[in-house]
Amino acid sequence: MFQLGSTSRICNFIPHLSRSIVNRSISRPIPPPREPIAAPVDFLKAIGRSSETKLTIEKWEEFWATSGHDLRKAGLSVRDRRYILWCMEKYRQGLDTQEFAHEPRPKKTIRGWGPAVQNGKRIRSRRIKN
Repeated sequence: MFQLGSTSRICNFIPHLSRSIVNRSISRPIPPPREPIAAPVDFLKAIGRSSETKLTIEKWEEFWATSGHDLRKAGLSVRDRRYILWCMEKYRQGLDTQEFAHEPRPKKTIRGWGPAVQNGKRIRSRRIKN
């Protein structure tokens, strides 16, 4: 069983029930600017989706220290935040922006509850109704 003097061993078995609020983007490495991209505005233009108009950050180090909370405070939508953070991580890994930048997925043309609605038009049932 447990001894009274071994509280440090007991604490190792108890999970931590609190979350620490840490900006993990600060601990990640800041990639050096590569040839066509010299500023955050150039990076945002390169990834597309008019990101340069939605976010304005001047310094390179400040840009790479931004987190999802900072982007949320700047007023970006969830899709834009996820896309920008995803592109930042790909750039950190050493990929070129032309390899990973892509346009958003187009809207679906068929909406509704399955085969009842096709191409935006309601399909009537062919069964005989009494």
